[in-house]
This record gives sequence, C-alpha cells and structure tokens, in this order.
Amino acid sequence: MEKLALEAGIPEDVIQVITPDTASTPGVGTEICSNSIIKQVSFTGSTAVGKKLTQQCSATMKRVSMELGGNAPFIVFADADIDQAVEAAMGSKFRNAGQTCVCADRFLVHESVFSEFVDRFATRTASLVVGPGMDKSTDVGPLIAAEACSRVAEKVQEALENGASALVGGTRAEHLGPNFFQPTILTNVSMSSRIWSEETFGPVAAVCSFSDDEEAMRIANDSPVGLAAYFCTESLTRAFEVSRRLECGLVGVNEGVISSSSAPFGGVKESGMGREGSPIGISEYLETKYVFMNV
Repeated sequence: MEKLALEAGIPEDVIQVITPDTASTPGVGTEICSNSIIKQVSFTGSTAVGKKLTQQCSATMKRVSMELGGNAPFIVFADADIDQAVEAAMGSKFRNAGQTCVCADRFLVHESVFSEFVDRFATRTASLVVGPGMDKSTDVGPLIAAEACSRVAEKVQEALENGASALVGGTRAEHLGPNFFQPTILTNVSMSSRIWSEETFGPVAAVCSFSDDEEAMRIANDSPVGLAAYFCTESLTRAFEVSRRLECGLVGVNEGVISSSSAPFGGVKESGMGREGSPIGISEYLETKYVFMNV
C-alpha cells in the first residue's frame, strides 16, 4: 500500500504502514487511540473491537469513523423479477466466499414466490465451483482461516439440529483443505439461531418467508446492526418506500453488488458511524471553522 501511494504521487511519509504481530497489536491500537497527536481514527472490523477503540479515543476526543459488522437482509417481494432476484442474490451472497461486511445473510422471500425463488437460487448455488482462489475455474474460494470455517460449520450444524434444512451444501469441503466450506442454502431457519441473528462471514444463505410488507420490514430491521440491505421489486413506489424504511446505511434495489468509491459507504446502529468514499468520506477528515471578520 505504501509503495503504491508513492507511485501515485502522495508525498513520502504521508502514508506509513505499521505491521505489528498479534501479540503487539493491542498496544499499537492503544497508542494510536490515546496519543493526542493523532486527530482521527478510522477502523474497519468487528463491532466489538470498534466499540473498544471508540471508548479509547474518547479520552482525547478524537474523531472516529467506524465501519463495523453487518447482517444484511435480502428481501424478494411478490412482484420481483425472479431471474433478476436470483442474479442479485448470487452476487451479494457468494462473492469472496461471503466474506464481506455487506454480503447478504438473511434472505426474506414472499410466500407466493418462495418455492420459485428458492428452487432457482439452489440450482445456481449447486453449480458453483469451490476451489483455490488462483484457479480460474473457481467460483468460491477459501475462508480466511480454518477457525473461521469452523465457526461457520458450528452455526450451520446448530441450525440443522434446530430444524433447518440444507437444500445445498451444509458441510465443509474437507477434501480441499481446512479453510473451505460448501456454498449452502438453509431453509426453515429459526430466527433465534446464530446463523440468522449474527453476521455469518461465509458462503451460507439462511432463507425464510414472509406474508406482507409490514412483516418483511419488521424482520429486516430486527437487528442491532444496519450496514447494507437489499430488496427486489418491480414497483417504483415500493422501491422508494422500502428504501426509506430500512434501517441501514446502504441499500441495493434489484442489485446485489452496490459498493462504489464514488458513493458514501457506512452503516447505522451498531454497524458504526461516519462514511468512507465520496466527498462525504473526505469530509470526515476535515474540520469546519467559522470566521467573523470586521474590517
């Protein structure tokens, strides 16, 4: 990163990269948060760590930008174009093996189109090729670590034991190594299960049905976090109304991959504060000063 910054013309020493080991990382973080020379801290990571850093920064009243965890809902309304909805779902759920903070985790499908959507979604998911990331034929690569794969496996197994059904996948791809998990679709998922109520960070889609718009909104917003949300509809009226009511910082309508450097990125509730990207993101690092001059 530092090398690329220099090549792009950023002056030397403006960007400096520190690479501490695991043991020394907490000390480095404490120094950055408590040192009065530093005026702004931006962090991307878990909500738990973000809360701790924000607390440490409060001692010197630092400005903070926190891009924290999510648990994005993906709503398929009765009037959705199902082909378009499946395409959006595939992009939102399985890119980077489900390891982005804006990946869809909780799929809500209207009961009138539930079977049609789930059947098509399952067919597409079953066709995904799992393998090494450098292999050009691979659609879904490994998780970041074996421990991450174990956490996903535990949540899936818990859901299955509590009555969920795996239409596709449901297990690790152990023949590929300890970091691989099969792309998975779960139905009949309990909303109290961890696979529904917590961010998954893996290639697992938990699917439930709803009967009307009010129920969909209640379930979608029933989360302590609010980073991204997605929904599919052919009604422009519904598109504006649902976008307004969703408690999140980013909304994708009939699209599953929505991030752009030209658009503000960030969440609400326990997904953080502040924005990255766009002029709004730059303003996070600026102070407003008012001067009244009588000449």
